[in-house]
This record gives sequence, C-alpha cells and structure tokens, in this order.
Amino acid sequence: MNILILAAGYATRLYPLTLTKAKPLLDVAGKPMMEWVIDNLAPISGISKVFVVTNNKFAADFQTWADAYSKTQPKLAFEIVNDQSTGDSDKLGAIGDIDYVIQKYGIETEDLLVVAGDNLFSESLEGYGTFAREKNMPVLGVYDVGSLEEAKKYGVVAIDSDCVISQFVEKPTVPPSTLIGIALYYYPAHVVPSIRQYLAAGNNPDQPGRFVQWLYPHTPVATWSVPGTWFDVGSKETLEEANRIFAQHVKA
Repeated sequence: MNILILAAGYATRLYPLTLTKAKPLLDVAGKPMMEWVIDNLAPISGISKVFVVTNNKFAADFQTWADAYSKTQPKLAFEIVNDQSTGDSDKLGAIGDIDYVIQKYGIETEDLLVVAGDNLFSESLEGYGTFAREKNMPVLGVYDVGSLEEAKKYGVVAIDSDCVISQFVEKPTVPPSTLIGIALYYYPAHVVPSIRQYLAAGNNPDQPGRFVQWLYPHTPVATWSVPGTWFDVGSKETLEEANRIFAQHVKA
C-alpha cells in the first residue's frame, strides 16, 4: 500500500500565515498538521512509501521537513513530489495531483490510501487500514459533525445497513444527515485506474470527494467511521480552535 498526502493547495483563506508556509506545515498544539496525520497513519502495516504532493512554492520546505521528520519515523520512506504548479491559476487540483503522482511513479497497480495533509486526527488510523484491506473495495472515511449547519460545508453521505454509500451530496443546502465524507480515501489496486478514467471524461479535477461522488454509483464504496476527534482547518478561527482542542489531547 502506498500513501499519498495532498499538500499542494495555497490556503489563501489563511493569508498571511500561509504566504510563506504551507498550511500542512503550520503548527497545531506543538507540531505541524502533517505530523498529526502521519503519526496516526504510521501504525498501518505494509506501507511501501509515503508520497507528499505539493507545489513549486513549498516543495523545498516539505523536503526539509521530511528529512527531519523521517528520523522519528524510520520505517517510513518519503517522496516529496513537486506538481510544478505556482499558484491557483495553474494548479492541477486534488484529483489531478493524485493522477500526477500515480502516472509519474507508476503506482497504478498498487493499493493507494489518499489523505489531505490538513486533516487532523486524534487517534490511530490503523483500524482503517485493516478494514480497507479486508474489504478490498474503496473505503471513505466518515465523521459525524453533529450539526446540520456544519454539514453544509462538506460532502454528506447516507449509508445502507452494510455501511456502503447509498447517497453522496456535495455541500447540500439541506443536508440529509450530519454524517460527512472526509478527505481519507482507500482505493484498492483494481480501482486506482478509474481515477484516470474520471479525469479523461472531463470531470472536475479538484475536490477529491467528487471522485467518490462519481465512483459510488458504479462501484460499491464502503465507509469507516473515524474515531476520536477529527478537525478540518480552513480559517484562522478554526486554526485557533484546533490548537485549543488538540492541546487537550497532548495533555491527555
């Protein structure tokens, strides 16, 4: 299994904080967001390589970070991938970045776990890796945000009795539930080529949830409920809130 971390965005809503530092490298409760992600992915067995796809502006910063961080996770091999974009005008989009890495490194015949570099998890995702391997089908991480108003910001899912997606609505004005899909995706090797098929059909290359929205009517997509606290940092206010919440997990 390969892991692909999406970190090529420019996070303009967080300016000026992200003018000189990529959002996933901003500190939350004493360590970069990236490390909250990877520390909780690291217990998953059988990880071949961790690809971090970023942009031309921050590629060197991520390489510096990886060189230092890999000393604390010696079992993980990191590859920093520069998608060559320089701004919002020429960015590839999240799904475009996934395809870029797959094609550049020829990893379309291996299982792939994709996660956003600004997703904060308080607990291990080892169970996600185990569940996904056993299912051998696409698996979307889901989280109950507990508020219909909050759910409007995300892709809202409905699931059947087997926890397979029966409905996926992107940013609905009237959410059918508070269960959302988050940027945590598992694609077994037999599904990975569908990403190129999705793009070749002219579909939106941004917002990784759109691929799941396209996929589930054709291929069953299972779900896995993320334990503990999950947090999505999108503004200065939510960054401050994340620092407060995750500082409590550090103390615990």
